[in-house]
Amino acid sequence: MPYSQFKHVKISGLIGVVPEKCISIDDEIQYYKNDKNLLERNKKILGLGTRYVIEEGTTTSDLIEDAANRLIQKYNIERDKIESLIVVSTSHDYAYPATACVLHGRLGLNENCMCYDISGLACSGYVHALLSAYSLIETKAVRNCLLLCGDIASTHSNIKNRKINMLFSDAGTATFIEYSEEENNSFYYTGSRGKEWDRIIAPASAYALPIRSDIADLEVTNEDNDVWHFWEDIMHGMDVFKFTMDVGPDSISKLLKYANKTVDDIDFFAIHQANAQIVKTVGTHAKLPKEKYSTETFTKYANCSTASVTTVLLDKCKDKQNVFLCTFGVGLSYGSAIIDLSGTKNYGIEFYKPIKEKMTRKEQIDYWIKSYKGD
Repeated sequence: MPYSQFKHVKISGLIGVVPEKCISIDDEIQYYKNDKNLLERNKKILGLGTRYVIEEGTTTSDLIEDAANRLIQKYNIERDKIESLIVVSTSHDYAYPATACVLHGRLGLNENCMCYDISGLACSGYVHALLSAYSLIETKAVRNCLLLCGDIASTHSNIKNRKINMLFSDAGTATFIEYSEEENNSFYYTGSRGKEWDRIIAPASAYALPIRSDIADLEVTNEDNDVWHFWEDIMHGMDVFKFTMDVGPDSISKLLKYANKTVDDIDFFAIHQANAQIVKTVGTHAKLPKEKYSTETFTKYANCSTASVTTVLLDKCKDKQNVFLCTFGVGLSYGSAIIDLSGTKNYGIEFYKPIKEKMTRKEQIDYWIKSYKGD
C-alpha cells in the first residue's frame, strides 16, 4: 500500500552542515562561452546561484558525523540512549560495510543501537528514511532514531559537464525522531517507476560494471563538449522532467486527499530543489499559492541530492507547523509526506568544520595493503 499514517511520532530536532567552499555561478562564465547573456538566461531559468562543495578527501560520513555531533550537543541527546541509526545517501564511503555501522563506532553509540543504510534513491531518500524511522517508532520497535542524511553530489560529475555539475551541492543533515505520547499525525505516500531505472545512473558505481583498466581512462565528450566518465552521473533530463511532472503534482493531490486536508491546511510545501524551473512547474501544476513554496533554497545551496528537501526544512520552515514534503529521485522513485513540526527544534544550516586529521589517499592505500597482509 503506498499510503501510511502515524499518530505518535515526532521530529524533535534537526540541523544541517555545508562545506565552507562556495562556488558562485557568476565565476563560471567560461563554461557559458564567456557570454554574459547566456549565463543570465541560465540563471533565470534554472535559478542558479551558489553551491557549496567539499574539499578533496572529505566524505559524506564526515559531513553527517559533524551534523550528528552538533545535534546531539544542541538537543542534549544521550548517546547511549539512541536506539536506532539510519544513514541515507548515494555517496556512501564504502559499498560495504554500511555507513551507519561506521558512524555507530565514530559516534560512540550503544552496541544495542539498530543500524542500517538506505541507498540508491537520492532526492527521494529522506522521505523514505523518515517513513522507515516512523514505522519503527510507531510500532515501538524502538523509541527514537537518529537519521543522518547527506551526499557529496558535487563529486558525481565532472566540472566540465554543464548538463549536471552546476546543479549540485554537498550537505549533511541530522534529524532526531522520537515517540510522542501526545497525538502527532503524519501521512506518507511513496512509489517507484522502476521501468525507467536507467534515467539517472552512474554505470560504474558498483558491481554490475566494476572499474577496470578498460574504462579507467575513458573520457567521453558529447557535441556540447560536456565531459563524462563511467563512474559519473548520466541524467536524461527530458525523461526525468516528464517523470517529475507526472508524479510531483499528482503526489501532492493524492496525499492531501488521503490525509483529508486541503492546500489551506498546509503552511509550506517543501518541494525537492531539483532546480527552480522544476519547482515552479510542480507548484504551478499543483495549483499551490506562490507564497507556500520556494526556489530560494536551490539558489542559495543548489541541489543537495539526498539532503535537498531537508535543506528546505532547515532554510524555510523554522516557523512552520504543518509541512508537506514532495520529493522525486533516482530509481525512478518518489515520496511525499505531511508532517507536524510543532515543537521541533530547527537549528538551521551551519558550516562544516573538520574535527580531526584524516588519512591521505596514499595512507589509505598503504593501510589497506597492510590490512590484507595481516601486518
